[in-house]
Amino acid sequence: MRITDAWLKDEGLQQVLHLLTDAGHLAFLVGGCVRNALLGKSVADIDIATDAVPDRVTDVARAAGLKVVPTGVEHGTVTVVVQGVPHEVTTFRRDVETFGRHATVAFSTCVEEDAARRDFTMNALYADAAGRIVDPIGGLPDLMARRVRFVGDADARIREDYLRILRFFRFHAWYGDAEAGMDEAALAACGANSAGLDTLSRERIGHEMRRLLAAPDPAPALAAMRATGVLARVLPGADPTALGPLVHLEPPYAPEWIRRLAVLGGSEAEDRLRLSRAEGRRLATLLECLGEGASPAEIAYRHGAEAARDTVLLRSASLGTALPTGWEEAVAEGAAARFPLRAADLMPGLSGAALGERLKVLEDRWIASGFRLSREQLLA
Repeated sequence: MRITDAWLKDEGLQQVLHLLTDAGHLAFLVGGCVRNALLGKSVADIDIATDAVPDRVTDVARAAGLKVVPTGVEHGTVTVVVQGVPHEVTTFRRDVETFGRHATVAFSTCVEEDAARRDFTMNALYADAAGRIVDPIGGLPDLMARRVRFVGDADARIREDYLRILRFFRFHAWYGDAEAGMDEAALAACGANSAGLDTLSRERIGHEMRRLLAAPDPAPALAAMRATGVLARVLPGADPTALGPLVHLEPPYAPEWIRRLAVLGGSEAEDRLRLSRAEGRRLATLLECLGEGASPAEIAYRHGAEAARDTVLLRSASLGTALPTGWEEAVAEGAAARFPLRAADLMPGLSGAALGERLKVLEDRWIASGFRLSREQLLA
């Protein structure tokens, strides 16, 4: 099998690969770029793996007149810059000792050893400069079957880094075959090691959950997370029952992870997932609107069309009902409505708290009229 994507023909990328191979070294593309290319998905990051140690990569690149930045020499990574474009090159590695994210590694000249320390088999695929696939541990059949499977022993891979539990569910949501289900050994290992999630920073957990909830359909993954006890560790009280119906109702609107987080519920989501202030405000608004009985038009007037639209979707998903007739028109009307009174219209007869209270009463009356009452009618 071979990669034929246009990005593989990039002159700078080809120059880096050939510099290394011409110097007598192995040089492969590895990981996500290979995986996504084979699946016909877009490629964001391109990583290069080689048997050359960082000093050797540096010498070869500088001899060709290229700039080299020691971005992570202690981990075997240098960045080779070609015409202003950075290319990360990392030496093959093997684990000597692992304790969470802080593994002790040694450089290796063996691609099989490098593949053995990766998380999932579909991420342990390599390709040479011509796009030919190198599959040291048999990950290609898993990728083609859209089967997310840990490299080697799932329990051992997870204990090396407990974030891999969440990565397993995220990868299944993005790349797995929902009908085929999940790898049983992986699920068992995720459940057995779920307490390890408590050792991770909430920033890392939040980052992973954002990416999971942004998947085309994260509902099966979240259901499995609840079944294994993982979801309760990450977001106590969360219930993914309405997530599937929400995903079904969303088109033609784009998936949005905050909307999906709102339908999960759960306590202390803002703190547990380390949401930004803006994200926290948006989640709080959706939960407030979901819990009150305001009409879509009123929500759109008070909070904007986006919040009103999301509330309609969340309500229907939570209740298991179809979207109400005419809701989009109501949202548009509410978002465009402008209250015809100002405080000055009630002065000097009213001031202070009395003025604010009267304005609120009149605004509520105007909303109840369907935004129809005029300024004159309100003042009368």
